[in-house]
Formats: sequence, C-alpha cells, structure tokens
Amino acid sequence: MALPPEKHFTTNDIYNLPEGTRAELIDGRIYYMAPPSRKHQALVGRLYQSIANYIDKKSGSCKVYPAPFAVFLNEDDHTYMEPDISVICDPRKLNDKGCNGAPDWIIEIISPGSRQMDYHVKLFKYRSAGVREYWGVDPDKNRITVWNFEANTTEEFSFQDIVATGIYKDLRIDFSKLDI
Repeated sequence: MALPPEKHFTTNDIYNLPEGTRAELIDGRIYYMAPPSRKHQALVGRLYQSIANYIDKKSGSCKVYPAPFAVFLNEDDHTYMEPDISVICDPRKLNDKGCNGAPDWIIEIISPGSRQMDYHVKLFKYRSAGVREYWGVDPDKNRITVWNFEANTTEEFSFQDIVATGIYKDLRIDFSKLDI
C-alpha cells in the first residue's frame, strides 16, 4: 500500500496559524518552535545590542533584526524562517514583511530542542541560500560555532572568548562580558 503524499505547506499556512504559534517553514514543511528561555532571550538581547551599537557607531548601512523577523530565504513561498538575529546589508532585500533572500549574517541561539535543526538543517539551508556568516551560540555547551561561508572556515569558541566577525573587520564580541 502506497503512503499518502506528504502535504507541502506555504507561507500562507504559516500566516494562518493560530495567534501566538511560533513556527518556521523549510522546503514546505512546518517546524513548530518552543517558547525561548530567559537565557535565550538575554543572549539575543545582548548580541543584538552589541551589533546594533557597532553599526550605529560606524554609521553603517546594514540593518540588524531580532526574532521574530521573517526571512524568506529562497525568495519563494516554501521557506519562511525566523533566525534569532539577522543582519542584512542589501536594503533591496527588505520590505515590510521582512527579508527576501539571504541575510549577510545570521545568529541562532541553540537550545536542546533545536540542536539538530540548527546544526544541520539550518546550516545547510543558510549555506545554500548565500548567507555569508552563521553563528550557532550554544549556552548549554558553552560554545559558539562560527561558519564563515565566504572564507569556507569553521571555528569554535567558548563563552570566555572574544569572537571576531567575518563580515566586519573590526567587530569583536566578548562573550565573557555579555552578562547573561
């Protein structure tokens, strides 16, 4: 007996979810997300603040957005993601709904329930779509993994380290001083 065909969802299905339901859509499949922890939100807030302050100080043209912020990664209606932090340097990618195409830099805070998704599925999607740099910040493992897709490098750091970004020559984030 043949299995019934798998249903492929679109961004319309995401927008029609009940109010407050957190989900992402990857290649037509819906992935529901658990509410973030306090530590998760503290990390997002401190990292966002560090990046936004840097961009403002340099009078930079890039924009930084914390989740929930819609990223239509493949510019189609089958992939809708909400990275914890998105940095977009091409203003043509931005509209009132979010970002159409790959952000330049994405940061995901890794939680026990998202580990497989963030380290595998999202890593592949971000690399394939043209994201320049992806950070996986894992507070439970005291680890920051930096994938610089332009340089084709992967580096690991701890929460005691100062981590340099690839898309900015002089932005370094001292994780030991994030005070989470």
